[in-house]
Amino acid sequence: MAAWARWCLKHRIAVLLLWLAALFGTVAAAVTAGTAYSNVFKIPGTGSSAAFERMEKAFPDQAGDVDTIVWENERGDVRDPAVRERITALLADVARMPDVGKVVSPYDPAGATQISDNHRIAYAQITFVKQQFELDKANTKRLIDRAEKARAPGLRVELGGPAIADAQNPPAGLAETVGIVAAGVILFFAFGSLFAMLLPLVSGIFAVGTGLATAVLLSHVTGIPEVATLLGSLIGLGVGIDYALFIVTRHRNGLKAGLTPEEAAVRALDTSGRAVLFAGGTVCAALLTLFTVDISLLDGIAIATTLVVVLSVLAASTLLPALLGFLGTRTLSRRERRALADSGPQSGGTSDAGRGAIRYAAFVERHPRALGAVALAVMAALAIPVFSLRLGANDQGNQRTSQTVRQAYDLLAEGFGPGFNGPLMMVAELNGPQDAQAFDTLVDHVRHTPGVVRADVLPLPAEGGLAAATRVVQVVPTTSPQAEATDDLIDRLRDRTVPDAARGTTLKVHIGGETAMQKDFAAVVGDRLPGFVALIVGLGALLMLLAFRSVLVPLTAAVMNLIAAAASFGVLVAIFQWGWGMDLLGLGKEGPIVSFLPVIMLPLLFGLSMDYQVFLVSRMHEEWLHTRDNARAVRMGQAGTGRVINSAALIMIFVFSSFILTGDREGMMAGIGLAGAVALDAFILRMLLVPATMHLLGRANWWLPAWLDKLLPHLAVDPPDRPVTPVLADDHPSDQPKAMVR
Repeated sequence: MAAWARWCLKHRIAVLLLWLAALFGTVAAAVTAGTAYSNVFKIPGTGSSAAFERMEKAFPDQAGDVDTIVWENERGDVRDPAVRERITALLADVARMPDVGKVVSPYDPAGATQISDNHRIAYAQITFVKQQFELDKANTKRLIDRAEKARAPGLRVELGGPAIADAQNPPAGLAETVGIVAAGVILFFAFGSLFAMLLPLVSGIFAVGTGLATAVLLSHVTGIPEVATLLGSLIGLGVGIDYALFIVTRHRNGLKAGLTPEEAAVRALDTSGRAVLFAGGTVCAALLTLFTVDISLLDGIAIATTLVVVLSVLAASTLLPALLGFLGTRTLSRRERRALADSGPQSGGTSDAGRGAIRYAAFVERHPRALGAVALAVMAALAIPVFSLRLGANDQGNQRTSQTVRQAYDLLAEGFGPGFNGPLMMVAELNGPQDAQAFDTLVDHVRHTPGVVRADVLPLPAEGGLAAATRVVQVVPTTSPQAEATDDLIDRLRDRTVPDAARGTTLKVHIGGETAMQKDFAAVVGDRLPGFVALIVGLGALLMLLAFRSVLVPLTAAVMNLIAAAASFGVLVAIFQWGWGMDLLGLGKEGPIVSFLPVIMLPLLFGLSMDYQVFLVSRMHEEWLHTRDNARAVRMGQAGTGRVINSAALIMIFVFSSFILTGDREGMMAGIGLAGAVALDAFILRMLLVPATMHLLGRANWWLPAWLDKLLPHLAVDPPDRPVTPVLADDHPSDQPKAMVR
């Protein structure tokens, strides 16, 4: 790392130009190429995926996004001439708008079923020529404006659907901008220097910008979902700014210790730079475990998020030292530069260990049992709601009541039943007259199945071939898409109703639709989650074993990570599933936890937890190698890293929390979940429970059997600033592993 840092410093102009070319080049290419996101929840081997694939093959033209315009005549019948005239004019204007392929009006014979039984509510279906993420938002907003002009006293007009929701979300980049501004404020208070504040922000922005633009380009050659870019910016800003923060902090300490700017930058890269490399590698390894779940949507998310993290590490280890070379001593504030000139270097450059931090670390050392018990009790209490965790889908019924998509959802539920917003699609494969007869029998049975409001055979165009041998039935449940009774209905149709009707024939029927697909997704994730967690925990423990050559340090880290994950998901359940504080935070209506969120958050949580564990324990390990005094090592390590870990945590908390502003339900859940996890991890686990536990374990923290020490390769993570004497390990806890070699 030292040689690498010297090269970047020597060629800093070339490094800066290469990064500028990478950023602007990829952004320009992404803007030119456009997006080709793949947002389909396809889970191989499930009934919903089989239904989707059959529909896709039989009716390839039915691919556009479908939204709705819903209206209610509060004073009478929606068929009143005045209402009909006003709405017909609206629908005629909408049909002529760009991106609109077809409008089905309830006043036409094809839409006769689109009027409620009491004739007070009706809706029109708008089929766009593209999927929601491909539509021009400006055109969609014009559609919304035109629909709103159709409102009149006693006539409510609302719009629903993914394209409408996307067009009404806050401007793209708002959450990121707020997060960056918040991070800048924290960095300025932490450093007291404008230039030192800007360095982590510039590094993070270059990494995230290049990474997201590259992900957009990759969407043309592999399946990248739209949510991957949201998660990529969420993760990239957090880790990118934090990684640069750790290196800049070490660089500033080197300057205060009397090193030249070049020496300080080299030392920072050769110490904290190694820790950043290890921490980033840990996060990437955790994210890549998403491939083991074997779901295409998660594969795309893994590719995009890992790419951003890799670029964050690369920016911190190349662009950052180049910028440090340009700035010289200006990463210190004017006051710090004057103090350095007047009083000379500070011993060891350990200014981060202020008096308050040392007093707090000593307090933890004196009361490890009591403080550890309190921290554990707090985490356990926060984890209790996790036992009620229910995975599922969130829809527009979970949005805020002020949004038109939520009001359209409620109107449709009122007029056509709660299940209308999440109908099931029965896709049948017919291979002869006997199958056709069995299909007719099945439709009749479904209509008389408890929990079903209606079952309509859709008049899809028969184009010959596969289309002619396919029938689609829209089944409207009596309960909402998120209700457990709807899940029970899907199971009943699959396990009893369909097999009974198809017995003795070659009829094949698959239950699909968004509701069934989300149910299948949640079931698959739930089944694979235990093995997924075991893999992440085991991988993290192995990396910690290699880094710190200790048995108990990785075991302690694994247990702490599990505690942090349980507590953070407990907070999510309490807020989003139980509804605690949702009105206060303006988050909409409670519902199940989005099914893919656990497998997205868990690798991030373990990766980020490992970051803090690495920076905390590496400083403890450094002190231990010099003194072999466990109490001093834990105390000084905690005091020396407390300020930088707390600053890094605050940055991540504000960056993650800012994603409430996206208006995206998944983004809000991920943001609050990760912000809560970081707060609990940094302020309770790393600054209280971990040091308390390490004080209680004593010298056993650093024990490693001699036979294992011989087998393990030596890995240098954040090597000390001063030479150390190698210490050999054997089977006794009082003896220690070999010092890490530069």
